Amino acid sequence: MKIAAVTSVTIPSTTANSIQVMKACHALAQLGHQVSLTIPGKTPPAWQNLAQQYGLKEQFEVRVASARKGMKRYDFALAAVNRAVQDKADLLYTWSPQAAVLGLWHKMPVILEFHDLPTGKLGPVLLRYFFKVDGRKRLLCITDALAAKLQLLLGDDYQADMVQTAPNGTDLTQYSSLPDASTARKILGLLDQFTAGYTGHFYQGRGTGLLVALAKAYPDVQFLWVGGNPADTASWIDRLEQDAVKNVKLTGFVPNAELPLYQAAADVLLMPYEKSIAGSGGGNSAEICSPMKMFDYLASGRVILASDLPVFHEVLNENNAIFCPPEDETAWIKKLGEIIQDAELRQALGSQARQDAERYTWLQRAENALTGLF
Repeated sequence: MKIAAVTSVTIPSTTANSIQVMKACHALAQLGHQVSLTIPGKTPPAWQNLAQQYGLKEQFEVRVASARKGMKRYDFALAAVNRAVQDKADLLYTWSPQAAVLGLWHKMPVILEFHDLPTGKLGPVLLRYFFKVDGRKRLLCITDALAAKLQLLLGDDYQADMVQTAPNGTDLTQYSSLPDASTARKILGLLDQFTAGYTGHFYQGRGTGLLVALAKAYPDVQFLWVGGNPADTASWIDRLEQDAVKNVKLTGFVPNAELPLYQAAADVLLMPYEKSIAGSGGGNSAEICSPMKMFDYLASGRVILASDLPVFHEVLNENNAIFCPPEDETAWIKKLGEIIQDAELRQALGSQARQDAERYTWLQRAENALTGLF
């Protein structure tokens, strides 16, 4: 099948949104479909660079369309959909409500991914229209919680039979044959001691302050922070030096293809999200989010210590993770101490986590998205 994917996300970049788009398109290509992804820009990025940054093996076309300032990506959506029509694509797969509506106007089957509530004056209008207009279509929501909020927002315009919950996923091939934690640390040149890992950005609400509190409470534990943009990483290096915190290792950005080894180097992986979580564009996703690190953490086979946010329980449970109240330093310090002392607990939860990861692959997600639409 010929699939035209359209996103207004900047690619390449280090944002979670860009990783999600590339992983979703990659999975469609792995299923044997002919995928072309249109992104804003003037020059298509080199595939070899994309493959390295995002951990991709199956090549698909990445092409560009212009997005003029002040047009709010409407010109981009129009150009991308027109190209899809010219190519006689069998399906339009998009993260753009504008492109989704244009695709339906052209009588194309459309899959629209939604990761947050619609914004601005036209966001809800476009979503209502997506439901109302005739055509073969499907709305993918990353969590049940998001689907429920959309239903409250849209009322009678919401059509549950067109909605599928599609949590983010992981690529199990990247996590096959990972070394044990000690061996991974030696490969990476890290100290071979008990290690607590965190991977991702340091945006507001990610619990970085709590990570510092844990590092201060356990000076004999190595804390491995993987990711973050250069400015944030440099800022945290300065702050840790000022606080004389010497047991935190910051790596800066690590390409997705290399990320599994860093996660394997940890004995415990941390998800210290706060009650309010900001993304690269701000906002608050604490009630509806589906962090990609959660699925990669599962695949790594390490015990997960996570904030007890209701939405996480759509994937995590007491058999594959340990929960602590968000922003409760005392509880987190106590629970981490228990994990450090209990090797059997770490083994049991890590093993179950790895098994549960098999339910959340990008490939399975892509298959589910297409099933029943044609």
